[in-house]
Amino acid sequence: MTAPTTTYSGVIPPVVTPLTEDGELDRDSLERVVGHLLDGGVSGLFALGSSGETAYLTPGQQDEVIKVITAASAGRVPVLVGAIETTTNRTIERARAAAALGADAVVATAPFYTRTHATEIDRHFRDIAAAVDLPLLAYDVPVCVHSKLDPELLLPLAAEGVLAGVKDSSGDDGSFRRLAIGARGLPGFSVLTGHELVVDAMMLGGADGSVPGLGNVDPHGYVRLHEAAVRGDWAAAKAEQDRLVALFDIVTAAVPGTASATAAGLGAFKTALMLRGVITTNVMSPPMRRLDAAETTVIAAYLDRAGLSRV
Repeated sequence: MTAPTTTYSGVIPPVVTPLTEDGELDRDSLERVVGHLLDGGVSGLFALGSSGETAYLTPGQQDEVIKVITAASAGRVPVLVGAIETTTNRTIERARAAAALGADAVVATAPFYTRTHATEIDRHFRDIAAAVDLPLLAYDVPVCVHSKLDPELLLPLAAEGVLAGVKDSSGDDGSFRRLAIGARGLPGFSVLTGHELVVDAMMLGGADGSVPGLGNVDPHGYVRLHEAAVRGDWAAAKAEQDRLVALFDIVTAAVPGTASATAAGLGAFKTALMLRGVITTNVMSPPMRRLDAAETTVIAAYLDRAGLSRV
């Protein structure tokens, strides 16, 4: 595979949002997260995605997250900012705030909570793109918004310049493959996978890059995987992916029946970052809970097996 020609490619982690013991934004820890990711060689930062707890943050907190990440990254990589809201006007309001605070691109889902038709989803993206003078990427995450963004919807929007890319977290690998095939004739349109356990396979199928939540914990590993795929060293890419799959089992540390999948997964990422000395606490937004000492011990063992340093 040749080096991608799209604007957004490589590893673009969805940046976690560290919190203080009293639940406020931990700016110092967030700055360290950005430094950690940049040191890992990432090619972009996705602020206010699912791993950034965007659905739990107030608009004021969201603004502060954007300010910290854009200042800390200092233009070294593009900062994509999630404008994740229920309906079009609310999304446009958040997208305009992101633009004013220095975002390089905006990421939006389909509308949710309201029951939505495909024609309305199409209009939703067109209206956002018309209202905000930034590139717009679609975020396909049906587990959260209950609408699947099919290639038949996305590719015409891409061809008309409405969308600059897609972050696919649908887990529908067949649909992703059809999207990647259809995007081959659309130079500059980015196809990014959020399916962090099969990045090597998605790259082989035509992905331009990945948006892995686990990339917060091990950005170096995902960058090595991406670079191996770009140079066509699929054995090296597979070996790195296999190691990362084993590391991803940190999400099983939470005691079953005591936490949602979101709290278990994101809580594991935060706990791992705390153990690595990047963030100060593993506090989660309510009503989620932080992982406890016993669960933290489990995660520490996974880090050791993956060869990742701890403080």
